Amino acid sequence: MSIFKAYDIRGVVPDQLTAEDAYAIGRGTARFLQASEIAIGRDARESSPEMAEALRRGMNDEGVSVVDLGCVSTPMLYFAVEELGVGGGVIVTASHNPSQYNGFKICREHAIPIGGETGLKEIEALSRERAKAPLADPRGGSREVDVTDGYVEHVLSVGGRCPELKLAIDCGNGMAGVALEPLLAHWPVQVERLYFEPDGRFPNHEADPLKRENLDDVVAAVNRTGADVGIAFDGDGDRAIFVDEKGEPISADLMTGLLAQAQLRRYPGGRVLYDLRSSRATAEAIEAAGGVAEMSRVGHSIVKARMRECGAIFAGELSGHHYFRFSDTLIADDGTAAMVALLDLMAAEGKPLSELIDPLRRYVASGEINRRVENIPALLDAIEAEHKDAEEISRLDGLLVRYPDWWFNLRPSNTEPVLRLNCEAASEEEMAAHRDRILDRIARPAG
Repeated sequence: MSIFKAYDIRGVVPDQLTAEDAYAIGRGTARFLQASEIAIGRDARESSPEMAEALRRGMNDEGVSVVDLGCVSTPMLYFAVEELGVGGGVIVTASHNPSQYNGFKICREHAIPIGGETGLKEIEALSRERAKAPLADPRGGSREVDVTDGYVEHVLSVGGRCPELKLAIDCGNGMAGVALEPLLAHWPVQVERLYFEPDGRFPNHEADPLKRENLDDVVAAVNRTGADVGIAFDGDGDRAIFVDEKGEPISADLMTGLLAQAQLRRYPGGRVLYDLRSSRATAEAIEAAGGVAEMSRVGHSIVKARMRECGAIFAGELSGHHYFRFSDTLIADDGTAAMVALLDLMAAEGKPLSELIDPLRRYVASGEINRRVENIPALLDAIEAEHKDAEEISRLDGLLVRYPDWWFNLRPSNTEPVLRLNCEAASEEEMAAHRDRILDRIARPAG
């Protein structure tokens, strides 16, 4: 299987991804971007220094200079690309994947992401072509830059207020902790710190807060300390999942609806994107706050591109990505900014988090359920035909079918023959009945 995925490059080191690959990717990326200077950052995985160095050599050998950011989160790289005015950036990370993985997220100027539909395939071809090409004369240089202080100012731009709260924060030994200490110094907060030290071995738990078991520590910390909010970050810091003061995790689609309300106070009447797996409550909350709710396909490069096209002020995905329009030219997903925006909202409202989010907890969702399917297109066509009388049918991303009191989405995986089901209804009993009926249908042949 290729290490070049739909949105990034990722593989097991060294079985699938080696330093030689990183060198070739450095050359291919430099050739593709045609920039005079590119920023490189890395996470704390044991293989990341070697990968970043090989990537740098590849870029230098194409005549491109490098800004070395050191150990940073992915949102810090995005900020650096914009702030320094460089022609692109690469973060060496495998995000939430286990420690044996590594990879690269690539962006162009203004942190515009490069995915499978926007240049990653070309970089793959150029990496093969340029791996052993003659060296540029002159070669590129390198300089080190610390963007931490500027990044803290940057995230505070989405909302700088914070009440006197007690927070429980789990960084999962990932990269969010790099900038959190100087940020927390701005606020009158007490913090129960969990796994702030970056450690690419992830010795405490996987840095994937979407898995419920990886929230156990922050939930326990909320309950033990009486914290007002719990926050769990993923490995590279671009996602965050929140827990209310009762120790209840909050689904990221509901957080999209809540945070959208805050952003719409800053930008009245703005457009907000939500991914098509989101609860009905998300769009309802956006519209109740005076915003324009627009459904989006899944994927960070897709969401950011659509935000640029339609002028959206904010967006969110079920995966925990929350996207902010930091300026006319910079749109980025940032878990720390999501935390800042939430605390600002809590300062404005003066209410506990559970009281803010409970009005959105009015439907019951199945969560994402995966099933292997051999002929996905045929099955989706058959199921669509069986629901031709539904209130709404969309093929925006997989198959979305909406009825007045329930809905479901079937979305194919980008990498394997798997369908992902999300289903929602007004009660647990109704949701379970619809979910089980769809799962039974998936198990039968398309015809």
